[in-house]
Amino acid sequence: MSLHFTQTETAGRLARATEAVNEAGLDALLMFAPESHFWVCGYDTFGFAMFQCLVLTKDGELHLLTREPDLRQAQYTSTLPDDHIHIWKDIQGVNPAENLARLLAKLGVADGRLGWETRTAGLTAWNGNLVRAALGDMVESSDIMPELRRHKSAAEIDMHRRAASLSDDALDAALASTRAGAFEGDILADMQGAIFKGGGDYAGNEFIIGSGEGGLLCRYYSGRRHLDANDQLTLEWSGAYARYHAAMMDTIVVGEPSDSQRRMFDVCNQALEACEGAIRAGDPMGNVFDAHARVFDANGFTGARLNACGYGMGAIYNPIWVDFPMFYEGNPQIMIEGQVFFLHMILMDSDTGKAMTLGHSVLVTGNGIERLSRHKPKLLLA
Repeated sequence: MSLHFTQTETAGRLARATEAVNEAGLDALLMFAPESHFWVCGYDTFGFAMFQCLVLTKDGELHLLTREPDLRQAQYTSTLPDDHIHIWKDIQGVNPAENLARLLAKLGVADGRLGWETRTAGLTAWNGNLVRAALGDMVESSDIMPELRRHKSAAEIDMHRRAASLSDDALDAALASTRAGAFEGDILADMQGAIFKGGGDYAGNEFIIGSGEGGLLCRYYSGRRHLDANDQLTLEWSGAYARYHAAMMDTIVVGEPSDSQRRMFDVCNQALEACEGAIRAGDPMGNVFDAHARVFDANGFTGARLNACGYGMGAIYNPIWVDFPMFYEGNPQIMIEGQVFFLHMILMDSDTGKAMTLGHSVLVTGNGIERLSRHKPKLLLA
């Protein structure tokens, strides 16, 4: 088996999840989010792209309904006994939601109060309609497992630290590869290679890389180019270890930086420090965005900044490594000790064609934050 946590930790997670199901007044929780599956029993797969559901009853029983290709995946990566793994067969006209209804009847909860996760890439609208048609009214319960996952154990924090070390290794690789004439594809390969060589995983989304005009983008796009003698290279990436992330973001200036680029970096650094200072266990996440906006707006960058400045990190699956919620204006979500957040300061000035970014992951402590990266923020030059 490929399990990343001790039996004691896994059993404790199941107990807490069962308690939450009972506190919600549910007879069973239908989990479609891969993050929920991984957290509660270790089940690790991209099979959530197809129909699959992990059922947790109020009595603490876990049963998985999935396809044949994931049978051995569940046996190898999860704590589920073989007789708790149920297969729906690929055949013309099959409706796996009906298989789910029969499983719930077998478990004696079909007529009970059912909660389900809908806010996840693990449940398409199409499959959601099939489930609703087969089971009738259910209770929206997408917040149960994310709330449990927010409370990180010491073992989980260690996974984040290892992910952060891999992120640092990737930055070292990027700095060694970035120069005038360098090919973006080689830089990406070196960054991803450093993570794999360090024992890491694929991250929850593609690494972001863009140079020249593409340096003003903060999404991955297809197509690679060679760097000019005077250029800018925007990078966002994350090490991943046992699915746990610790993202970073930087802009590397190729050639001599302009005065405007130096100023943009200085303001980004000021904003990053202000955001770090605003992270306090017991305070709302909106405070962090306010700190971000105050610095950028006071320095004349209102039109170049974004309307969010970071988000939670966790054991996350595709399509994005964001572990919601985000730092945005008015967010009332209370921060707690042990959470890990990614802070990103992003300036994209379309008027000048210049970009500057700066970001890393932090751990919320009892009296503030701890930076997880060994790299101190500085203007990166190549």
